[in-house]
Amino acid sequence: MENGGGGGGRGDVPDDANEHCPGTQSEDAGKADACAGCPNQQICATAPKGPDPDVVAIVERMATVKHKILVLSGKGGVGKSTFSAQLSFALAEMEHQVGLLDIDICGPSIPKMLGLEGQDIHQSNLGWSPVYVESNLGVMSIGFMLPNPDDAVIWRGPRKNGLIKQFLKDVDWGEIDYLVVDAPPGTSDEHISIVQYLQATGIDGAIIVTTPQQVSLIDVRKEINFCKKVGVPVLGVVENMSGLRQPLSDLRFVKSGESGEADATEWVLNCIREKAPELLSVVACSEVFDSSKGGAEKMCIEMGVPFLGKVPMDPQLCKAAEEGRSCFADQKCSASAPALQSIVKKFIKPE
Repeated sequence: MENGGGGGGRGDVPDDANEHCPGTQSEDAGKADACAGCPNQQICATAPKGPDPDVVAIVERMATVKHKILVLSGKGGVGKSTFSAQLSFALAEMEHQVGLLDIDICGPSIPKMLGLEGQDIHQSNLGWSPVYVESNLGVMSIGFMLPNPDDAVIWRGPRKNGLIKQFLKDVDWGEIDYLVVDAPPGTSDEHISIVQYLQATGIDGAIIVTTPQQVSLIDVRKEINFCKKVGVPVLGVVENMSGLRQPLSDLRFVKSGESGEADATEWVLNCIREKAPELLSVVACSEVFDSSKGGAEKMCIEMGVPFLGKVPMDPQLCKAAEEGRSCFADQKCSASAPALQSIVKKFIKPE
């Protein structure tokens, strides 16, 4: 017999349950007279009841973390991990105590982007110790657990979820101001798990990273709807790789001929030095992706979420990520660092 609303809309009553189902969390689950013949009877009778003890442990562990920010993307390859890394560097340089948790189980790039390749996790009587970049910036990633960085992590959902749970309940972050969580692209097991486990501890919200073109924005819309459905506030959307910005002096020039392309960089730069040296300080800008339909900013207006700003495609930022260093440490990332700082200031409020 179908439930037919016998559960009164309760979330712990399966759709295919019998009428008068006591609920999966009830002590009578699978044992009451109403359970006879129900397809879920055996599962309900043997499943553990009450709150997950691991979730209780997570709540206790997260009690020392003031703010939790998820960094998400609908599409892979949009610079989400680069943003997570530089956001963490920025918060640390603002003298906050920061933790960066990498839950991209199958593609952990955070260790490289923080300059921590080859580091190991250490365990104490308080739990797993993060790997520290600075005294106020700790990192945790499955990348520290792989014997060989080229090893593929071929795990199904339950095993991924188990590791995420372990990261949350066993890592000893200590007293920190911000925990930045770098999630994989999409809306899959890892996203459901991190939200489920952290919801009881309070999630400040999610920052969603995209590029300007429609093929990325299509998936970002899904990511925003995911956040709305699971009750995670969207702190805002960042449009990354929003046009190429590069000093003219850093460009490479080629001349095309019958025999192919020939490097003409020195010839061009010498001409500029001789005839218009002031042009060497000019920044060249170019649209890489088609943003004629309004890009992320227009999408944010349509979906009613904040637009945090644009970060240009900056070769120096790419180099900083490859070398595992902060883009704020020097003046090399002159195109991207100010944009990133402006974005951070929009959602980080003074205590």
